[in-house]
Amino acid sequence: MEQTEMVFIPFPVIGHLASALEIAKLITKRDPRFSITIFIMKFPFGSTDAMDTDSDSIRFVTLPPVEVSSETTPSGHFFSEFLKVHIPLVRDAVHELTRSNSVRLSGFVIDMFCTHMIDVADEFGVPSYLFFSSGAAVLGFLLHVQFLHDYEGLDINEFKDSDAELDVPTFVNSVPGKVFPAWMFDKESGGAEMLLYHTRRFREVKGILVNTFIELESHAIQSLSGSTVPEVYPVGPILNTRMGSGGAQQDASAIMSWLDDQPPSSVIFLCFGSMGSFGADQIKEIAYGLEHSGHRFLWSLRQPPQKGKMEFPGGYENIEEVLPEGFLHRTARIGKVIGWAPQIAVLAHSAVGGFVSHCGWNSLLESIWYGVPVATWPIYAEQQINAFQMVKGLGLAVEIKIDYNEDSDYVVSAHEIENGLRNLMNINSEVRKKRKEMEKISRKVMIDGGSSHFSLGHFIEDMMDSKVMKGKDAL
Repeated sequence: MEQTEMVFIPFPVIGHLASALEIAKLITKRDPRFSITIFIMKFPFGSTDAMDTDSDSIRFVTLPPVEVSSETTPSGHFFSEFLKVHIPLVRDAVHELTRSNSVRLSGFVIDMFCTHMIDVADEFGVPSYLFFSSGAAVLGFLLHVQFLHDYEGLDINEFKDSDAELDVPTFVNSVPGKVFPAWMFDKESGGAEMLLYHTRRFREVKGILVNTFIELESHAIQSLSGSTVPEVYPVGPILNTRMGSGGAQQDASAIMSWLDDQPPSSVIFLCFGSMGSFGADQIKEIAYGLEHSGHRFLWSLRQPPQKGKMEFPGGYENIEEVLPEGFLHRTARIGKVIGWAPQIAVLAHSAVGGFVSHCGWNSLLESIWYGVPVATWPIYAEQQINAFQMVKGLGLAVEIKIDYNEDSDYVVSAHEIENGLRNLMNINSEVRKKRKEMEKISRKVMIDGGSSHFSLGHFIEDMMDSKVMKGKDAL
């Protein structure tokens, strides 16, 4: 039987890689005619977690390491150059993949930050689809801002640190400038131009797979469906819900054992993503806020990388040095401070009743899947606008901050944190009720008859039609 091959090109950070792998599994499980090759790029800093799968229809190809410029900080210029130097490597790898007569290449699925690879798909005469790992409202925001910038002369910098608001079709409420992604204002390091470049190219693909579901973002999806952008397939929530703990099994066991001893829905879990960390002053305010709230807590505390270094946050050698004197002793009965956290397993645990999150889209979807209310504390990327949508647009989160930014000198006070935690743990809140309803819906949409199940089937049909048409063109 002729093999129908898809190529996946994810951006090499864990949130994007994990989502790409999960949607690849859904596709190959749904339609055994497909096999998928996932190309893995590696940054010259940090490490990419090893990817594995038990599916015979998915394989990984790790591309050779590349030399980029001598820049020492992640920037738009760096990421653009990193992607460009991978173009010939991807081209060669696809040539190798298609040498067999039994392989028919049907298309590329390209990450939102890998749109340079559309050119490679064009060379092979196959369609490109985009995998947008954030939500539909943010997709519409980027497309709207890019259109206004390119065709109506919008000066994005007018919104920097501003209360000025922008009407965006995919958002119910006008979006304040203070929650725009920080990279939109980064002209010096190329972040603004990088975002605009990728967003322009979104319009060139045949369709856009979005990690969301209609019932969560009905307004945004409806807005996009009537626009001139490529067809949108809401196929989420795409999550890895397996309870694996990587190379930190011992740490995970201790964490889960501690949770086992806590009452149901009593623990606040604080975790800020793979790149989230705070300075010493902010850490102390978080500690005081937790202590004064009186709630049980599990706090994933990470050490910031050295300034100007391309590194991810790591663990503290001596965590007491950064905490207020006596904090660990005073909170020993109700709290636990950890480094790395097995987030999925923690959110799934019955003891967890609230989640203080950086509002990365994957984390927000995980919290919905497990019905855990969120208090927002965004740090970087598009997290501020995610937080704004969750609090103001969807009513699915409470606010600690929605406009906090890692580049700001602002320190959130212990009083603000304490108030946010008390709101988070209010058992009678509307947010908690909405969360429980959305938890049930998020699980139904992925099974037969659900909206995302249908949307994924529609994508597969379109991909097979592309393959058939390409075959006819070749005759």
